Amino acid sequence: MIDLPRNSSMAQGDARRPDDTDEGGVAPDGTSTNARLVLVTGVSGAGRTTSLKILEDFGFDAVDNLPLRLLPNLLSGDAELKVPVAIGLDIRTRDFGVDQFGDIIASLRAQPGLDLTVVFVDAESTVLQRRFTESRRPHPLTQDRPLVDAIAHEKRLMAPIAAIADMQIDTSRLKATELRKILQDHFASPTSGQMAIFVKSFSFRQGVPGEADLVFDVRFLRNPHYDPDLRNLTGMDVRVGEYVAQDRDFAGFMDRLKALIGPVLPRYAEEGKSYLTIAVGCTGGKHRSVYIARLLNDWISTLGYDVHLSHRDKPAEPDETKPGEMI
Repeated sequence: MIDLPRNSSMAQGDARRPDDTDEGGVAPDGTSTNARLVLVTGVSGAGRTTSLKILEDFGFDAVDNLPLRLLPNLLSGDAELKVPVAIGLDIRTRDFGVDQFGDIIASLRAQPGLDLTVVFVDAESTVLQRRFTESRRPHPLTQDRPLVDAIAHEKRLMAPIAAIADMQIDTSRLKATELRKILQDHFASPTSGQMAIFVKSFSFRQGVPGEADLVFDVRFLRNPHYDPDLRNLTGMDVRVGEYVAQDRDFAGFMDRLKALIGPVLPRYAEEGKSYLTIAVGCTGGKHRSVYIARLLNDWISTLGYDVHLSHRDKPAEPDETKPGEMI
């Protein structure tokens, strides 16, 4: 789950993109000329280090565990950010304190000419337990307490920081490639004028992807889950596709879906949107949403767009990342 930025009123599509700007600091092409600073924080094991490496691939200067007392001096005096900077901070950072962190964030947000984004990575406690157990890495707070207690304690400590973050990313069910796409959506400078489109299937039980710009519910279609021969298959199987396609409303729905999406894609591109995420959901994220997302992805590719397909909640294939692996 990706939480939308603060003050977004939870409206889909309001998340900040690289070409969004605050007052002032606007180039002729509409992009921000403000110094770009991304602070990546969160709970241990949720993917902070991976996020920093991804941002580094996008052209950021990445610094991990910068002492908190040095952060306010980053842009003081004659110092300037010639390139975007990403800084990783968590409970292990020297002189880290929740109240101090909040005060520093408030002062940085008030600083003119600075485009600041605070990213908080999180994951479910059971997933964090598996990650630490399987990787055999010690949790930073396990000196005198069991792992489960250390994770719960850190979540309590970091809750005030999560509350002031601009963006929250739950990596519980994300593969590293999906985390990369999310960060790319928000922070990568587009390398071409072409809009990138991400089509994603998901389970409503696990929540709507927060990064989605357009969301479509296909739970009205006949459900292969209730067919014993299809229950253990996924929407990647031709038999599942044939079963779904036999629904009396399937053909009309697909025609109307294409008629809705087709005209708006070039309009989004004309507005300068670099990334567009289309999410298709069903109950379990295994059959109907996977099949419809596949069809939608194939159709959009025929229109000449740069389109990428992923399935958030489809059961993992043998070569895919397991939920418990350190992301």
